[in-house]
Order: sequence, then C-alpha cells, then structure tokens
Amino acid sequence: MAIIIDGKTHAAKIKQNVKERIAAMSAEGKRPPAFAVVLAGENPASLVYIKGKEKACAETGIHFTCHRLEEHTPQKDLLALINNLNADENVDGILVQQPFPKHIEKQTVLSAIAPNKDVDCLHPANIGLYMAGRGTFLPCTPAGIMRLLNEYNIPVEGKRCVIIGRSDVVGKPLSMLMLAQNATVTICHSYTRNLPEITRSADILVAAIGKPRFVTADMVKRGCVAIDVGVNRLEGRKVCGDFDYAACFDKAAYITPVPGGVGPMTIAMLTENCLKAREAARSSN
Repeated sequence: MAIIIDGKTHAAKIKQNVKERIAAMSAEGKRPPAFAVVLAGENPASLVYIKGKEKACAETGIHFTCHRLEEHTPQKDLLALINNLNADENVDGILVQQPFPKHIEKQTVLSAIAPNKDVDCLHPANIGLYMAGRGTFLPCTPAGIMRLLNEYNIPVEGKRCVIIGRSDVVGKPLSMLMLAQNATVTICHSYTRNLPEITRSADILVAAIGKPRFVTADMVKRGCVAIDVGVNRLEGRKVCGDFDYAACFDKAAYITPVPGGVGPMTIAMLTENCLKAREAARSSN
C-alpha cells in the first residue's frame, strides 16, 4: 500500500513561508511583489488556472493583475502589452497563460518576456541558466516535484527515473533537475517502443502526458515512486490523473493523488518565484 504524497499540505507550508517573507518586506516599508498574468481568449481551463494563481497571490500578499485580451488580438498587440509590463518597475513577474490562440507564435511571445520577470521560467535565457545549474528561477512544476521528493526523503541520486512526456514545461526541465541530482533519466514519448518494459524499470515514474489513467498497474514496478502530473477533466467536473490511481496504489511505495498532489505545488512554487523576482529587483536597485 502506497504512502500518499500530500502536495496540498506542503504547498501550504511554502505559501506560508512566502507570506511571512512578504510581511517582513512590507514591515520595512517596501512594496510587496507584483505579478501580472496575460490571457488571450476565453479558454475555460485557463480561466480555472488563473483563478488558482489569483487565490495563491491573495493568500501570500502578492499583488495580482490579470490583463485579458480578445481571442483574435493581433500578436503585435500582445507583444506591446508584454513590452509595457517589462518596462513597468512596479511589476516583478509576468506570465502569459497557455495555450495561446492559434495565430500566436509561442516562442516569440515567451522570448519577449524579460528574463528577470519570467517567473514561469520559459525564456530561452532562463532555460539555459537552470540547465547550467544557475539562475534565479526554476520551472514551477518540476521544481515542485523535486521539492516533494525531498520533503518525503526520497533519494534521486543513483535512481532510475522514467518520465512519460517530453514537454518544455515538465518533461524536459524535470529531466535536467533530476540529472543534476545524479539520477539516470529516460524520457518516453509517443514514439517510444516497448513503453511498459521501460516504465517497469523505473524507481521513480513520472507521467505528464494528459491521458486519463494511461499508466496501468502492469506498467509499474512494485515499490516505485509514482508522480502524477496529469489533470484530466472527466464528466461531472471530476478530474483524474495519468495514472490509474486505484490500480497502482497497492504496487507503488509512494504516489501523488490527483487532485492534491503536484498541482498545488506548481502554484506554490510560482509564488516563490514571484518573491525571488522582487528580491532580485530590490538587490539590483
């Protein structure tokens, strides 16, 4: 029977620490961190995620602003808004909510955000810095996963880690963070052959593909650590992860639930990045 990795509780601890540090900043007469989210369109999932970010900012004392644009807004107008936020000394963190409308070039937009305000850590400069083991920010979801492993005293060094999914947001950056802690990492994707054979070799198995209950019990090694990044919406507003949670529960040593596992950690790490951005701005003034 697996030990449930409680991301909700540990995220609350991180946010409490951020709150206390911001309160100390305010006591010195300094303004709190300011975080700006940009949303183009009316994607329902994006609206839910933004509400979660807004709530976390309210809990920690971060000033939150959402700039909403129409779905058909020209890319040049979106870039102009980003440039204005880059130049605004009262804005510390900027995030453009994904997915973007089809006419928006993803890399152009992400590269337009000032690296020192890129709290989602998707600017090419910040990607290069964390790959080199440096930089102010770490990508939120991978950093949250690594923090959870540390909280539960789950060693990464020398372990076989298998990640299903090669996205720029989770799979690729997580592989770098695990490599930095001396894990042996395999990334699997839609072209991977003999996937169950590979996943069964994993000491730590991460699923981040967005396919409900894709990882079944026969794909899991007994005693592994199962990290579920998937959030799949089912009928009746229910959600489930990429693991078949009930089937894998008895085989894994540790498992993250959905909801309440990785998701809360992602937002908590975002608040921490916003605070880091504010602190870095203060030290450079």
